[in-house]
Amino acid sequence: MGRAYSDITFTPAVRDVQRRMGSRAQYEFLDDFEQRQDSLGRKEIRFVEQRDHFFQATVNETGWPYVQHRGGPAGFLKVIDPKTLGFADFHGNVQYLSVGNLKKDDRISLILVDQAEQVRLKIIGRARTVEAADDPALIERLRMPGYRARIERAFIITVEGYDWNCPQHITPRFTEQEVGILSAPLHAQIKRLKEQVSQLTQLQAQLQAAPPTRLGDGPLALVIAGVRQLTPRVRAYELRSADGSPLPPVSAGAHLDVPMLLAEGGSTTRCYSISSNPALPNSYEIAVLREEHGTGGSEAVHADFRLGLELNCSMPGNDFALADDGSPALLIAGGIGITPIKAMAHQLLAQGRDFELHYAARSRGQAPFADQLIADFGQRVVMHIVDDGGRMDIGEIVAGMDATTVLYTCGPLRMIDAVRDAAANAGIATDRVRFERFASDAARPDDQPVFVTLSRSGKVIEVPADTSILDAVQAAGVAAPASCRIGNCGTCAVDVLAGTPDHRDEALSEEERAQGRMCICVSRAKGPALTLDL
Repeated sequence: MGRAYSDITFTPAVRDVQRRMGSRAQYEFLDDFEQRQDSLGRKEIRFVEQRDHFFQATVNETGWPYVQHRGGPAGFLKVIDPKTLGFADFHGNVQYLSVGNLKKDDRISLILVDQAEQVRLKIIGRARTVEAADDPALIERLRMPGYRARIERAFIITVEGYDWNCPQHITPRFTEQEVGILSAPLHAQIKRLKEQVSQLTQLQAQLQAAPPTRLGDGPLALVIAGVRQLTPRVRAYELRSADGSPLPPVSAGAHLDVPMLLAEGGSTTRCYSISSNPALPNSYEIAVLREEHGTGGSEAVHADFRLGLELNCSMPGNDFALADDGSPALLIAGGIGITPIKAMAHQLLAQGRDFELHYAARSRGQAPFADQLIADFGQRVVMHIVDDGGRMDIGEIVAGMDATTVLYTCGPLRMIDAVRDAAANAGIATDRVRFERFASDAARPDDQPVFVTLSRSGKVIEVPADTSILDAVQAAGVAAPASCRIGNCGTCAVDVLAGTPDHRDEALSEEERAQGRMCICVSRAKGPALTLDL
């Protein structure tokens, strides 16, 4: 809750009740809180733009409140700027209760709910109505393409404050579209399995008869020298040089592109962080979370990686390195995101630098390296175990950073977004916040198929809405370099010869984008077609 929201909603009567009930003390800090939060931030804007309904309350001239449900296509409530919301008022039951109320009292309150994620946002502000005939340009700005209901007027809301409400008691519900999105990969997988059952049976027979002894064609030949089961779903693999020669030195945050053979027979690579102490010269360690509904890479690792298997990998890379200025570090990890953060803690300790590590996991049994971290780093490690009531308060942790500390975070997408939002709210410069994703959040529900012309090979391929351009290009038999596959590294960047990219990566600079480069692992097109230099 920000100070603007509490200044408005905590009236003298409310504050008196809080004092009598013993809760006033926990809200007193808001009276002097520097962040007013009277303008929407990046997190709030994204949440508003994804909603297809909300509830609004107005007050009539006799003091009675009126609560109304508003619905439409996702995004019909538009963010005009961080202080202004707007939506089109369609022809309805012609009672005009909210319109009439606002003529006498312009105060308005909104509640936006994401029941699938059990999240809700409250917004209070002041509203005015604009008749369609008085400002046609505004009406067109608020119109939703393909939605033909007649617009009578526009509601324009000036935001006065907002508050993220407690998720307790929100019953999870899913729209037909959300169910379709969640189940689409399963239906696609069933279809593929039906089409490939004969081929899969033959391949399984071959694998059982002769399990692979060597995978990949990269320049760094490694052999699996040790396997540890860290949790029921996470397994660690110790990798040593295949010929006994020294391994290339690495720094914390480094990764390897590891080859593997997928269940349907295709060979590919996946990027895994090196989690071991960078100071150990003779081995690397990676930890792999088996994702039953992933793209098949982690399942292939758990099924095929065994002692003695030779892996011909790429040379180590690093897109998530520690600052080399000796600055203190705040490390925040969630789940399998601990892998690069663990290596950072080892390097920071060896360099004598100050650091603090916050590690969140669902349960202690699902927290890889938990005991080892506590043994190695002691009180520098703070565990946040959800099942034990230890949910991480990211805002509080980030707000405690001093002016010289650099923040490093890795884990689930929602956690990383929360850390970045907390840093922005605390006024922390973006160059002091470094992060690495293990998955992409680039896919969007409104993605459309795109036709991609490959200028060198002369091929034209159709990329389905649920498939990346990189996967479609490689499936068409065209070699395209790639590493992280989530928009972090820039390895898959290519030149765009025609069409407009929809950039969704974190790797390319604005200058590179202006020069016509795009990362095809996550980015798509703003139109129906692209031409690439492939």
